[in-house]
Amino acid sequence: MKNRITTLFGIDYPIIQAGMIWCSGWELASAVSNAGGLGIIGSGSMYPEILDEHVRKCKAATNKPFAVNLPLIYPDADKHIETIIKHEVPIVFSSAGNPKTWTKHLQDHGIKVVHVVSSVKFAKKSEEAGVDALVAEGFEAGGHNGIDETTTFCLIPMVADAVQVPVIAAGGIGDGRGMLAALNLGADAVQIGSRFVASEESSAHINFKNTVVDTKEGGTKLTLKEITPVRLIKNAFYDQVAEAYRNGSKVDDLKELLGRGRAKKGMFEGDLDEGELEIGQVSGLIDEIKPASQILHEIIDDYKAILAAQNNEDKYNF
Repeated sequence: MKNRITTLFGIDYPIIQAGMIWCSGWELASAVSNAGGLGIIGSGSMYPEILDEHVRKCKAATNKPFAVNLPLIYPDADKHIETIIKHEVPIVFSSAGNPKTWTKHLQDHGIKVVHVVSSVKFAKKSEEAGVDALVAEGFEAGGHNGIDETTTFCLIPMVADAVQVPVIAAGGIGDGRGMLAALNLGADAVQIGSRFVASEESSAHINFKNTVVDTKEGGTKLTLKEITPVRLIKNAFYDQVAEAYRNGSKVDDLKELLGRGRAKKGMFEGDLDEGELEIGQVSGLIDEIKPASQILHEIIDDYKAILAAQNNEDKYNF
């Protein structure tokens, strides 16, 4: 499958595994890259020496391109940049900050830069900053999200119409149907997070993986928009957040409730009651933990089968 994204990244399929904190270490990134997609190490939960270790292990596990996701609000972002340049990581996905800060510096070292946005406004600003591609992430996504709650189905065509750089669709995509829809809406590729959380190679705790598999429609909620929007599985901690809102809690109260280490406690350590469990709405479609390569190839096979059916079935002919 050749298009602008596969050519830009040197990959076989336009499928990118999202760089998720606590869930996407070198094992998952290398597995996805070896299967023909683009694997990403999520550096937002890593100390600089830990990222260094994961990059080294990923390079040893694959000879295919892989990327590092870098939240620009990370306090040691400059040290992560040093690690990325030192190890000649070919691609960086930046998020949660101004892409002007590091884009040119990374590109001067031969590194391609992709920035994550949730609106047309920031897509245009990112293109002006010189990024090589964009991830447009809709409201359905897990983890940190946009405050405007624009759905993927609406966001992708608006962003694709507004910019010239390649667009990667994210949010609510977990199978071949979602991939085909995103590409038909104008995207050049898809970024998939939640489905890869429930993979054998994901660094998420097995308790969290099993909870993702068990989560059904309506089991998640976008909340904490005053701090940073995040989609959470409804558990005991989420109930505390909901109660705080009912009681009229202020931002400082919400920050105190969130505290430190909630995401690690839930997703990495497996505390299903007091931990923060971030996942997308597409979790309602996930019913099994599988190897990452199997997930990727099932998505591609489904995509091809549905595309072929569209070309042959009467219901698509008007």
